[in-house]
Amino acid sequence: MDEALFRQLAWMDYRLAVIFTVIIPIVLLIWSLVSKVESMQRLLGIYWKVASLLMITVYLMIPSWSVGYLTGLLSRILIPISLWFWIDLNEEIRDQPASKLKLAFTSWRWAMTVYCALGALVNLPFITCAFSATTRQGAYCQVWLEAPSRYQQMLHANSTPGFLGFLGATGLIVYVIYLLSFLVFRLGRQGRIAIEQ
Repeated sequence: MDEALFRQLAWMDYRLAVIFTVIIPIVLLIWSLVSKVESMQRLLGIYWKVASLLMITVYLMIPSWSVGYLTGLLSRILIPISLWFWIDLNEEIRDQPASKLKLAFTSWRWAMTVYCALGALVNLPFITCAFSATTRQGAYCQVWLEAPSRYQQMLHANSTPGFLGFLGATGLIVYVIYLLSFLVFRLGRQGRIAIEQ
């Protein structure tokens, strides 16, 4: 694929990520709070915990740390799982009366599922960027670092890439501990029920 075309597609992916993973969920969260739909609020709360891996990925990619390629792929796998995993929340949302909020929320969940699945497939070939220093220096791996670099210039111009990477690594450690504690303790105790009994 032509490098210029690939660069445009990569930037389009970052723009879509901002729309689908940040802007729309914020709007839906505010809307569900105003409408007092607790099941949607709860699912969006879970979504934000899982989707925080995307922000961690950005901070890991600012200093060009290879683990960012892995966390980026992992986030695209975990997000759809988090949106559909919970039996009780799925039933409560399905039982909600028809409304614009329910339609918007359901449409977003399906759109996120498709977006993340396609994104995971697109990112799968770039896993080699995480394991090979030679490949990582190539143009196609470097394209994925442009948006995080621009993000740093816009919001963290006075911070070094190493410091921002440290913040990302710290976030990743907390994220992994939280995920492991969920898998080991809570999942075995509650299964696929989101609301504690």
